[in-house]
Amino acid sequence: MSVNVNRSVSDQFYRYKMPRLIAKVEGKGNGIKTVIVNMVDVAKALNRPPTYPTKFFGCELGAQTQFDAKNDRFIVNGSHEANKLQDMLDGFIRKFVLCPECDNPETDLHVNPRKQTIGNSCKACGYRGMLDTRHKLCTFILKNPPETESGSVKKEKDKKNRKGKDKENGASSGEAGSDNLIDAPDAVDGDDDDVDWGEETTEEAQRRRMDEISEHAKNLTLTEDLEKTLEERVNMFYNFVKQKKEDGVIDSADKDILAEAERLDVKAMGPLILSELLFDENIRDQIKKYKRHFLRFCHNNKKAQKYLLGGFECLVKLHQAQLLPRVPLVLKDLYDADLLEEEVILAWAEKVSKKYVSKELAKEIHAKAAPFVKWLKEAEEESEGSEEEEEEEDENVEVVYSPSARELKVETVKPEKPDNKEEDDIDIDAI
Repeated sequence: MSVNVNRSVSDQFYRYKMPRLIAKVEGKGNGIKTVIVNMVDVAKALNRPPTYPTKFFGCELGAQTQFDAKNDRFIVNGSHEANKLQDMLDGFIRKFVLCPECDNPETDLHVNPRKQTIGNSCKACGYRGMLDTRHKLCTFILKNPPETESGSVKKEKDKKNRKGKDKENGASSGEAGSDNLIDAPDAVDGDDDDVDWGEETTEEAQRRRMDEISEHAKNLTLTEDLEKTLEERVNMFYNFVKQKKEDGVIDSADKDILAEAERLDVKAMGPLILSELLFDENIRDQIKKYKRHFLRFCHNNKKAQKYLLGGFECLVKLHQAQLLPRVPLVLKDLYDADLLEEEVILAWAEKVSKKYVSKELAKEIHAKAAPFVKWLKEAEEESEGSEEEEEEEDENVEVVYSPSARELKVETVKPEKPDNKEEDDIDIDAI
């Protein structure tokens, strides 16, 4: 049974069809795997190598994949239903098959491993652009370009070799005939197959091409930066924030700072760098000023909160005379600003670490923080006690229904006290 390549199109006469995925689960226990029986036919309909969608499934599912091209066996480790894989295939088609302009699947991929780029061209509408290379599959595609690509490169080399021979033949015949003949310049030797002379020159088309170039440059920069060491990436992020501060735009740059940290994959360490650059002995006022910057990193991120505590310890070391006596106040400010969660503070208080400062100073900081930590624990116990009382009150509430009443009544039922009168009248000797 065939389905539309673009399954968002419900037209039954849609010309682009592909077979429905057939998945077969084999093995048991740790050796269980899913074999995609007709992956070759599906990939042929999409004009892509069968390894691409199989690897895409592996990336999305976090599973290992195996390819046996000779026997047409394409395997994803684990047990996966065919319907689930079919839905996942729609994601692959959207990202790597459909044209972004006309939504037709008549596209070809142009892989340049040397420049680490993947181009996309559409035969239907003539669109040419670059793919976003941030998906994990792009790394696999760059290492394993389509076979058609290598064939086209071979054709271009053959064409150039033929032209070189033609030039040599022309030059030798010219020397035999006349010495006054001049070779045609390289610019008009006909080797301009890649130039699109019908390219649009409107402002919109130029803007679109510039956006493609800038996006391409971003992707290249992203790939290069992520290959650097963690220390280099942290230094890059430090310089980025420092530049924003020097330019006087740090107050409104919270979104840009977060985006740069995510781009360099150092988001968790962001509060440590921000503490160094944005905080000093006036940290209590600065917490209010830069609350939004830190919240973008620390909200629901316990690892980032731990780095914030580390940054605070470093700050106390730099301004020990001013900040050491105010440690509990600063911690309460960070807690009230929702930059630190109760659980993170209590975990930090249990263990003295010399990761950021000396052990002696770390002990002093923990000693100064003790009153605030004690207050936190007591507040937690009180909240737990009030919750238990509320539960007891709820148990003593009874809903009374009266047939004559129009509404339900809620009454508090007092627990019955045991009646001891009968016990008083009992003669123990008579029992």
